[in-house]
Amino acid sequence: MQVDEKWMGLAIVQARRADYTTWQNPRVGAVVVKDNQLLATGHTHEFGGVHAERDAIRKLTASQLQGATLYVTLEPCSHYGNQPPCADLIVDSGIRRVVVAETDPHALVTGKGIRRLRDSGLEVVTGVLADRAAAVNPHYNFYFQKHRPWVTLKQAVSRDGKVAAAPGERTTITNQAVYDRVHQERAWFHGIVIGSQTAIVDNPTLLTTASTGFPPVRIILDRRGRLAQHSALQLLQDGAAPTWVFTSDPTLKERLADSHAEVIYQMDAGIPSVVTECGRRGLQALYIEGGPTIHRAFLKSGLVNELLTYQGAGWLGEHGVASTWHPKDAAGELLGDNIRIVERMGANV
Repeated sequence: MQVDEKWMGLAIVQARRADYTTWQNPRVGAVVVKDNQLLATGHTHEFGGVHAERDAIRKLTASQLQGATLYVTLEPCSHYGNQPPCADLIVDSGIRRVVVAETDPHALVTGKGIRRLRDSGLEVVTGVLADRAAAVNPHYNFYFQKHRPWVTLKQAVSRDGKVAAAPGERTTITNQAVYDRVHQERAWFHGIVIGSQTAIVDNPTLLTTASTGFPPVRIILDRRGRLAQHSALQLLQDGAAPTWVFTSDPTLKERLADSHAEVIYQMDAGIPSVVTECGRRGLQALYIEGGPTIHRAFLKSGLVNELLTYQGAGWLGEHGVASTWHPKDAAGELLGDNIRIVERMGANV
């Protein structure tokens, strides 16, 4: 088992080489070993490209693969998608033993890939470093286990816990390092959510500076249809990424007909309904960037998985707008003179 853990540890390192461009697929790593010698490594490529198993196997000859062991961080797929089934490739390759860390939670795969390998006479070992492998894909795993998107609330607060200098006033709180980090961080999520107030006051683009063919969907919650009076906003007009507007106003779709946004009418457009619809449309993780009103609504819904605070170095004073939550632990990652603090909501993880 110690030998299996050694090689699986390397496969997990490979999985982390994959990035946000694998979405909607998980990040997976693979290692081929024979006679306790490393032969090849592989990881998942951009969505539509090769999977980790194929990436490793294609680097080897038939004689090298004969009798080898494959270590893979997630159960090999057994169905046709953008790529042929990895389980079939493994069976045909001559590999005789497969060590799997995590069983795939996706209903199309769960148990079927392992069964295909065993039915073909391969030795299959499962559960090796499963927790470490699962930690590589928290959004993917949560989505397919709980059947709804992972939700991260993100706030930028001053040293004294304020999110703006005054109500309705756009306020710069954090430094350039935080700005750069957030614009890269967005790429790891599939939807960026704000409320209509933030859209109107800040007029943001909600784009990522990361290089990806799959920019997150920009999502605006506008129950009352306020955006009809602000149709020139960048989010509605730039067409740089998909934009969805959730509303309870049955007239908003017609009034925003000249925009690039898709208007989604829901009778209540409450947080649970919005999250459910985002999940139905395939979004595995949501990054909530709105202000205190949106944050309070999400916290009240009980659907939050993670709290993310970027704390600036300055003070805004007693007239500033208070944040919705205060981090329980001030320790975190330093970004210049700012701090990044992550807290998991235990009941939802």
